[in-house]
Amino acid sequence: MTPADVLGRVTGCPVLVVGDLILDEFVWGTARRISPEAPVPVVEVHRRTYAPGGAANAAANAAGLGGRVALVGVAGADPAGDRLTECLRAGRVADIDVVRDPARPTTTKTRVVAHGQQVVRFDHEDTAPVPATVRDAVLARVRALLPAARGCILSDYGKGAVGPEVAGEVIAAAARAGVPVVVDPKGADYRKYRGATLVKPNQAEAGVALGRGVATGADVAAAGPELVARLGGRSAVLITRGPDGMTLFEPGRPPAHVPARAREVFDVTGAGDTVTGVLGVGLAAGIPLLAGCRLAAAAAAVVLGKRGTAAIDAGELVAYLAAAPEEDEPPHEGPCSGDGQLTTR
Repeated sequence: MTPADVLGRVTGCPVLVVGDLILDEFVWGTARRISPEAPVPVVEVHRRTYAPGGAANAAANAAGLGGRVALVGVAGADPAGDRLTECLRAGRVADIDVVRDPARPTTTKTRVVAHGQQVVRFDHEDTAPVPATVRDAVLARVRALLPAARGCILSDYGKGAVGPEVAGEVIAAAARAGVPVVVDPKGADYRKYRGATLVKPNQAEAGVALGRGVATGADVAAAGPELVARLGGRSAVLITRGPDGMTLFEPGRPPAHVPARAREVFDVTGAGDTVTGVLGVGLAAGIPLLAGCRLAAAAAAVVLGKRGTAAIDAGELVAYLAAAPEEDEPPHEGPCSGDGQLTTR
């Protein structure tokens, strides 16, 4: 199956994304001198740009690949929330259902960039759990939208929207509907993710969950099965490893490693959301999990070559795969089943 064939299966596939919404703000400028007030650069600001982050970025990536995406999340009743909604409307997300909470700010990550280098990031947020009225409003929207979905993404950034009640209800409702769920996790308590199809921590997040460092390949090999067990032995775990690729642990199968495909990295911002979005829409379209991981690795390589928070585009991905066939990659560290291969010829 060629990349175009795979992406053809994704086009129009309905996906529900639920989670923490973030506004990514970028302040672009130049730094030619050090402040006389403190040993810090003085950045002359030239422009500001905005992009959806967190669950909103996962939704943008699923939509960019061709999925028909519905997004449910929480934002403040503030100008940042308005701007986030505008960013989403300017994209390809089909159904935007944002619950506005006047008691909290819209989570905003502001990055100051000078000469292509990030100088500082500051966050404006409230990470307390959302109140019961907001939680119930989120769940009501999920119940209304889930029957039309063929896949679900739960994006937990620890900003208060994805508590145990929301995670448990979303996963349970999806299970009843036969809808696969991809979770981007946060924190140490993975019990709330039990029943998900796939949970996708990075190495640092896996370490937080296990209470120890997960730095080497051996650490990853030990962490994967332990996380599968903590999830009840029925969920797959994908540990993303930055330049070392990603390793998939499926219950009852040997681990499989997918090498990183990035040749040149400009900005790592949002790459994890790209992997989440691609996996979510891929599972919704019935693409085998390992093939979805390989597709996600290629998509991440594309966005890593862009500045700032960026979403994948189906045309870009097809062109990238045509120009960089998988035969040029290092061999897998673990076995791959035949149906898990993504052929690029």
